[in-house]
Amino acid sequence: MPIGLVLSGGGSLGAIQVGMLQALYEYRVAPDFIVATSVGAVNGAFIASRPPTVATADALGEIWRKIHRGDVFPPSVVSGLLGFLGLRNSLLQSTGLRRLLERHIEFERLEDAAIPLHVIGVDIKTGYERRLSAGDAIEAVLASAAIPAVFPPVRWDDMELIDGGVANNTPISHAIELGAGEIYVLPTGYACHLHAAPPTALGMGLHALTILIQQRLIVEIRALQDSARLVVFPPPCPLDVPPADFSHASELIEHARRDALAFLAAASGGGSAVPPVMRSMHAHNAA
Repeated sequence: MPIGLVLSGGGSLGAIQVGMLQALYEYRVAPDFIVATSVGAVNGAFIASRPPTVATADALGEIWRKIHRGDVFPPSVVSGLLGFLGLRNSLLQSTGLRRLLERHIEFERLEDAAIPLHVIGVDIKTGYERRLSAGDAIEAVLASAAIPAVFPPVRWDDMELIDGGVANNTPISHAIELGAGEIYVLPTGYACHLHAAPPTALGMGLHALTILIQQRLIVEIRALQDSARLVVFPPPCPLDVPPADFSHASELIEHARRDALAFLAAASGGGSAVPPVMRSMHAHNAA
């Protein structure tokens, strides 16, 4: 059975996927292809460049530990003002993310990836999701990670694409369409244990998006868990790190790795494996 690896979006919570990948590779699970959205597409492009080994996951972890918020969301009064005045369709430019991708993606076109990579974007005009499997790799990942209103859409043929998370943040259905019989799903979860609402517009927008994403994912898992063997890793819960905070990468990686190893040990009997945290929404009183 072809093994598919599905990586969801989630902003800075993408660090969680590093710990899950470490556990997956420790168990010597090698994906036949990767389907990813948003920050999952960023992580997916890195691992698609390299062998499916613990060393690869560790190298990705080192990058996450060095990233600061300004590297991905560089503050710009001019861009923000132009966006607010309607002279630009985004508050920020994606130059920081582009530089990060250029440094770490080792193939120029999606079809040249060592592990086949498919990323999901959304056509801003029609609302249809688009699976990108060939073409310029950096442009494809930028399109998949183009958070609406935050980053500009990316021109792709005759379309303008935005963040795939708008339509399908955890593209399990695409992995099934691509023929996977066994699918490992790496969600990032959401901040279910915040002491206060995120203080910035960016933080508030990303947090609201991750809540919406989690709700859809729970529904999709219920609908698709009999279509293939689904192994859905548990994201950290309770979690008090919002998806615009990049300062907790190390603890998120370690927490996710520990939970993933325990989950894989318990899920080794076959059949779909879905942890309780991915069966319903969880809210924790942080007062």
